[in-house]
Amino acid sequence: LQYCSAIYQNELNANGIQPSMTDGYDCYQNALAERINGILKQEFLLYRCKTIEELKILVTESIKIYNEMRPHLALDMETPNAVHNRKGQLRELA
Repeated sequence: LQYCSAIYQNELNANGIQPSMTDGYDCYQNALAERINGILKQEFLLYRCKTIEELKILVTESIKIYNEMRPHLALDMETPNAVHNRKGQLRELA
């Protein structure tokens, strides 16, 4: 709630900082973003990048590994893309 306060928002604006708030202040969107940020920080970004270009490459590679190569316990040790693609195929058959 403190991040939505007028005092905090005015301070950000006065310093030229754009807040990263979700659409309509949906707390569930923020939780999803925090989860993704945590995975990137804890599992993939093993060192501090020297440039923004290096960071972009590392994040892109991390997302590819997470979605296409890393098995997930919650998905019965399948990758997110494998599960997503299978569900798409099932819809086509229905």
